[in-house]
Parts: sequence; C-alpha cells; structure tokens
Amino acid sequence: MEITKENISEWLKKLQDSICSSLENADGKSKFLEENWTREEGGGGRSRVIKNGAVLEKGGVMYSAVSGNTPEFLLKEKSHSVTEGANAKSTFYATGVSIVLHPQNPMVPIIHMNIRYFEMSNGVKWLGGGIDLTPHYVNEVDAKYFHAELKKVCDKHHPSYYPKFKTWADDYFFIEHRKETRGIGGIFFRQIKFRCGNEFRKNFAFWQDVGSAFASIYTELINRNKNKSFTETHKQWQLLRRGRYVEFNLVSYDKGTSLV
Repeated sequence: MEITKENISEWLKKLQDSICSSLENADGKSKFLEENWTREEGGGGRSRVIKNGAVLEKGGVMYSAVSGNTPEFLLKEKSHSVTEGANAKSTFYATGVSIVLHPQNPMVPIIHMNIRYFEMSNGVKWLGGGIDLTPHYVNEVDAKYFHAELKKVCDKHHPSYYPKFKTWADDYFFIEHRKETRGIGGIFFRQIKFRCGNEFRKNFAFWQDVGSAFASIYTELINRNKNKSFTETHKQWQLLRRGRYVEFNLVSYDKGTSLV
C-alpha cells in the first residue's frame, strides 16, 4: 500500500488514542479531555490534556495536521535538498504527535516525545522526532533502562542510529547559557529525508517504532517510581527543574518554539 500523508495522519491519530489510553490506565484516576481546533489557513488538530491525576499533575498528547502556502523561511530551509524547482512557490503539509508530561511525584521523571512528518509540493519530504527524559532526581538504573530501550528501537533499523541520534539529542537539549543539560537526553532526529519508495518505507518504519515505543517505556518508569515517598524539599526541587524545562523553550533553543 502506498504511504500517503492521509494515512500517515490516520496512523498518528491512532497512536494518540493508544498513548492516551495507556497513560490513563497508568494514572488510574484522571482522564484526558479533548479539544478540537481548526487553523484558518488550513488543517487543525486534537489537543488532549490530562490534569490532577494520581500520577500525572498535568500533561498533553497533541495531534495536528496543518497545510497551506509554504512560508518563505521554510522554502529556504527545507528546499536545499531539491535541485529542480527548489525556490518555486509551494504548499506544505505537516502532521505529528507531540507529548509533554509532568508528574505529581518528583521521583517520576518529566518526559517529552514527538514524531512529525512534513512535505512540500515541490518534492521536499522529511520525517523527524525523538524522545527525551528529564528526571528531577537522576536514577542511574532508570536512566540505563531508558537508553537501552531506545537503543533497541534504533538497532532494529540501523546500528548507526542510536549513537548518531543520541548525540543529536545531547547537543539539542543543552542549555547553553547555563552550561547544563535539560535532562538525561534520549534520541533526536530533526530531518530524515528520502528520495525513493523503498528508502521512505524503511525510514517510516523506524519513525513508527519510535512513536510506538513511548507508552511502554514511560509507563514502566511510572510504575517504578510513583509510590516512592518524597518531602516538601523534593517538591521545591521539582519546581526548579520544571523552570529549567520551560526556560529551554522561552529562550528559543527549542525549534518548535522558535520555528527556525
């Protein structure tokens, strides 16, 4: 079956459904509330937010599929891989699932994941995404588990993926002005491009496996840590680390915020 933007979006909606279901089961108390939205220029999405759960204080599992005329800065950035018609006017289509979860218990880590697909009518197409973990208190056993699970996903597709994408994550999630990392990293791939059907199918399968791995990895970390005791001092440290997390976005290191 041909892989199209329409069935990519359908797969992402099913991924959003399955992740939300797994997180609700792990939380055991709260449920996701959904808000559907539309974008005037084209497309829309489903925002799902969970609040005040037994495990999750607040988190979002977001799906979007948007389209329209390609902005000039995207034409310049994305078209360098296409030699013919690279600078011509084009339309774009972008779809993805993005997740950020903040737990109640400081012993449960913050986690972020996103996978996204982008195409332009001039022929540019790419896949991107990644998963990274931000513990408030680093647990070496959990850190090794997290990275081992990501390595399994990567090694299934190519032995170079894990070391390459881990390095990208380490570099990307570094807070330069503080000279510190946002967490313990993970994997990150901003643009996996493809030019032929077989190459696309291989990369698409890897991309799907990254998204599908999220729920089992994080629910395992939840179950390991959700019942651990903590003090007000731990909660204050949790708030400080959340501040660092927000700071990363506000100073525009995050490409999703700066749109660069």
